[in-house]
Amino acid sequence: MKLRSILEIDYLLLLPVIVLMMLGVFFIYSSGITSDGIQVSNEHYKQIIWASIGLVIAIIMSLINYRRIYNLSIYIYLLSLLPLVYTLLFGHEIYNSSRWLRIGSFGLQMSEFVKISVIIMLARFLADTDRNKELFSRFVISCIIAFIPMGIVLLQPDLGTALVYIMILLIMIFMAGVPMRYIAFMISCIALTGILLVLPLWQSYILRKSIAFITALTRIKVIVLIILFFGFISIIALFGYVKFKKKYFFWIVYASAIVVFSLGASYAARIVLKNYQIMRLIVFLDPNVDPRGAGWNIIQSVTAIGAGGVTGRGFLQGTQSHYRFLPEQSTDFIFSIFSEEAGFLGGLFVFALFMFICFRLLSTMKTVTDPFAKYFCAGLAGMIFFHFIINVGMTMGIMPITGLPLLFMSYGGSSIMASMIGIGIVLSIYIRRFNR
Repeated sequence: MKLRSILEIDYLLLLPVIVLMMLGVFFIYSSGITSDGIQVSNEHYKQIIWASIGLVIAIIMSLINYRRIYNLSIYIYLLSLLPLVYTLLFGHEIYNSSRWLRIGSFGLQMSEFVKISVIIMLARFLADTDRNKELFSRFVISCIIAFIPMGIVLLQPDLGTALVYIMILLIMIFMAGVPMRYIAFMISCIALTGILLVLPLWQSYILRKSIAFITALTRIKVIVLIILFFGFISIIALFGYVKFKKKYFFWIVYASAIVVFSLGASYAARIVLKNYQIMRLIVFLDPNVDPRGAGWNIIQSVTAIGAGGVTGRGFLQGTQSHYRFLPEQSTDFIFSIFSEEAGFLGGLFVFALFMFICFRLLSTMKTVTDPFAKYFCAGLAGMIFFHFIINVGMTMGIMPITGLPLLFMSYGGSSIMASMIGIGIVLSIYIRRFNR
């Protein structure tokens, strides 16, 4: 049975993952070579080990019936939160963020693994409530499942990873048939929160001129007054909706709630976010605000990608990485090195590999009859797609710097092993896709 299971693995999914991990090793090696040809880093050796372990994990997971994971989903979710809380309180601090759990010389970024446990728990809950007519409670409980670990991660603070949980949630509740008005509510709150957070920064660092309305939105007294005002309107409108059953009362409550949540969240974000994270938002709007500081990463990354042209400079021939202009070049900005040395065509190849992986995940989702399997495939596809879009967009200067790795390619054991656990579960689903 085990041999037959290995032969039935979806190699069309596994092959592009292996290719991406191999490319990652090559260009992590390239990132460790100076302009004089001196190797200053052995990260590629560690990456080979982690990629190999990840591949073994995926194969082992494929041999385990994924229904066992369904049965243990609650325990997996709750147990994954414990080290996440421990990391927040006692974790090893790197770059002003307590994200790492140290075991001797080995470090684990627990938030990477919790992404998979959130997908598992959401898939279990959405599958169990597939025929539940209480759509609002289904939406609320799904949000709670995702927001608990997201809140812990935000406190570390790790804004990029926190955003991944939101994307996983949105994709999975959409696939589960949660009404679009609930999904639109969440998206509207996120968008308005982002705008309210960025506007004061834009005013101070880019416009360099005070606008009374924007300045007022940063003051706690004004925020409280606005929240009370819209809260009062919501109560009146809610009473009108209950009594007269008119839809426009509902939409008044709906719009007011978006304003209240967004104002509160934007104020909380200004408290939680560190200075370097705020500067990342500023330099996204205009990197030249601080070209030798916070804007340096984006400027050098865009320069590296542009220097690659159509076909690239050739392997080990890049200048931005080998002259050490590009920081975090083996992790956050691995795509910049790859694009400089492999060019536009190389970037297009990586893009095709990621899109094919997402296609295979969605293809598997369409063939299975088990709702848990469907939702898990959708959640993993959303996670991989979001990582790719944000990381590549970040290196090209069209997305804020969030610190999200490029899955399978960026240096890091936690990211690879967590991703390969997810891939392994999908391989298990594929093998048993016609069984209930």
